[in-house]
Amino acid sequence: MGIQAVSETIELAGRELTIETGTLAPQANGAVTVRYGDSMALVTAVASEEVREDIDFFPLMVDFEARMYAAGRIPGHRFHRREGPPSTIAILTARLIDRSLRPLFPKGALNDVQIIVTALSSDAENHLDLPGLIGASAALCISDIPFFGPVAAVRVGIIDGQFVINPTYRQLQESALDLVVTGMRDAVVMIEASAKQVPEEQMLQAIKLAHEALQPILDMQERLREKVGKPKREFVVCVAHPDLVQVIRDRYGDAIRNAMFKPDKVERNSAMDEVQRQLNEELTQEFPELIDAIKPSYELVLKEIMCQRIILEKVRPDGRKPTDIRPVSCRVGISPRVHGSGLFMRGETQVLTIATLGATTDEMWVDSLMEEDVTKRFMHQYNFPPYSTGEVKPLRAPSRREVGHGALAERALEAVIPDEETFPYTIRLVTEVLSSNGSTSMASVCGGTLALMDAAVPISAPVAGISIGLVSYNGQDELLTDIQGIEDAYGEMDFKIAGTHHGITAIQLDLKRHGLAFNLIEEAFARARAARLYILDTMAQVIDKPRAEISPYAPRIKVVHISPDKIGDLIGPRGKHLKQIETETDAKIEVESDGTVYITCPDLERALRAEQMVQEFVKEPTVGEVYKGRVTRLGPSYAFVEIMPGKEGFIHVRDLTTQRVPSIASLLKVGDEIEVRVESVDEMGRIKLVLKEPPEPPPLDLQPATPRRTSAPRRGTRTHHSSRYSPRTPRRHDHRE
Repeated sequence: MGIQAVSETIELAGRELTIETGTLAPQANGAVTVRYGDSMALVTAVASEEVREDIDFFPLMVDFEARMYAAGRIPGHRFHRREGPPSTIAILTARLIDRSLRPLFPKGALNDVQIIVTALSSDAENHLDLPGLIGASAALCISDIPFFGPVAAVRVGIIDGQFVINPTYRQLQESALDLVVTGMRDAVVMIEASAKQVPEEQMLQAIKLAHEALQPILDMQERLREKVGKPKREFVVCVAHPDLVQVIRDRYGDAIRNAMFKPDKVERNSAMDEVQRQLNEELTQEFPELIDAIKPSYELVLKEIMCQRIILEKVRPDGRKPTDIRPVSCRVGISPRVHGSGLFMRGETQVLTIATLGATTDEMWVDSLMEEDVTKRFMHQYNFPPYSTGEVKPLRAPSRREVGHGALAERALEAVIPDEETFPYTIRLVTEVLSSNGSTSMASVCGGTLALMDAAVPISAPVAGISIGLVSYNGQDELLTDIQGIEDAYGEMDFKIAGTHHGITAIQLDLKRHGLAFNLIEEAFARARAARLYILDTMAQVIDKPRAEISPYAPRIKVVHISPDKIGDLIGPRGKHLKQIETETDAKIEVESDGTVYITCPDLERALRAEQMVQEFVKEPTVGEVYKGRVTRLGPSYAFVEIMPGKEGFIHVRDLTTQRVPSIASLLKVGDEIEVRVESVDEMGRIKLVLKEPPEPPPLDLQPATPRRTSAPRRGTRTHHSSRYSPRTPRRHDHRE
């Protein structure tokens, strides 16, 4: 049987987008390759035949395999040339795809479904996250796996004030916006964005533009499905049973309502657990044939009661109105030795964020298909220990959720981080979730702002975040400001929005329904802005601007700019000069190819000394300038004098004295300090020195010389006649001290 490829191609933002199937991975339920420019990914979709037992969630797995061969590189350590665990970028890409697909599977499905995106080619210009997402939708559409797609996605940037669809990797570096929108024909399914304080009105325009631009991608998937799509099979779903639902409403409705609407989370959970325990015990005996439907039926009634009261009575489980924010409190300077810390509490959600300042050598290397040698100087990491929810669990490596929440808060704060020229530190934030009752990621944004200002990081503006939820009942929708855990669990949306007084810096939309209309997005933006401004004002009462000085326990960094042709002078032979600076000042020195020198020291005094030494090593001697030098070595008639670090000149014996001496060693010895003046520098860079003050001439001897007593000359000898008072002209060897 020969290979029969079927493909669809469109032009999108000036480049061809092609989806092809029938060539690769024939045993998968659905498989496609997606090519955009010269970036290409293989995407497969496979579902298990059997239902997973003992779970109450849909087991969707999405993996992004970033193969280094796609970029023409060999990965790993020299002893292990193979890709390791998924990188942060791979995890975030997989989560983006997961959030775009998960709402569109049948409710109650318990079959394992796995999507694998394998990078086959990367042209370093076109990102592979969108081809992977589009390919995942297409693979599901043509497979026999139940799926209510297709969905499609595009990226929107803002460059020079203009919207750009699917900006390239290079263009995105200059963009004020990185927005990814996933949508269906008439609704938005997922939003993810990082932005440089983009106003809400402009963000909404970008979302609408993205939704319009993704329509042709939906068309091509539908054409492909018409050509090669398989009939959909039936998933066995675990859903509520009408009889059980009615029994639970009638028999347990009041108990559920009383338990659910308690202000305190611990009391609420305890009361609800007791109701559920009693309900399970009684209904298991009464309806043994419907055991699997008891829990989904209970949860349906629970959701119904919560949404009904919120919609009709405007009362939430903790007693708040839909627009109310839980009490907010803040503190800074919690930990005495760290460089900065911020404690943020909103209701029963509490986070502690710690800031650490490091040298440029502490930057994190990023494993990317788009570019080699990529580093980042600002990072935020998020930890969610089990005690934050009162549970006991083994501690493991950071989960995908922890990686994703950390990245979201990082994107929210990155827009206000100063550039390296202004603040040459590597900045690491770590958030410890101490207590969780909804929206810990947005609390991390607030805690991060507090920690940054406490650490004296000159951020351009404070950032805060809030999450907007959504509940529905009988066709009516109600947005909820500052959702808590139970509203997140039984609601239909978690719309996280972070920003400053001026605009949005990050967005993440997670849905449980099949899409969100634009009017709800617009209203959510307005709700989030009002809440954000309130939180920012509350934070400002504790700390309203960055501290003037960094912590005494933080390193001190000085930046010196030298001419690139002086780098060799600074480094010295075999690194001698740098080693000298590091030894004397305990500094870490990093020299960039453009002549930028980063000096990191434990304290300010040593940093200033190291800065001075750097300047001295690259400084050129000035003719006529006086220096205090040190004798380093002696020659027959001259001495070498170090007048500044790494710079030696020579001084001749005749410039030291006007009298005759047996050798220069009678005047100087190694280690002596003398003040010298630069007389000249020749074309070879040799420095001629003289004393600061010229040597004084010897005193004149005005006394008549004592006549030599001589005997009468013997016969035959020659007598020399000379002036009686004129001394004999000395010979060279007679000049002695």
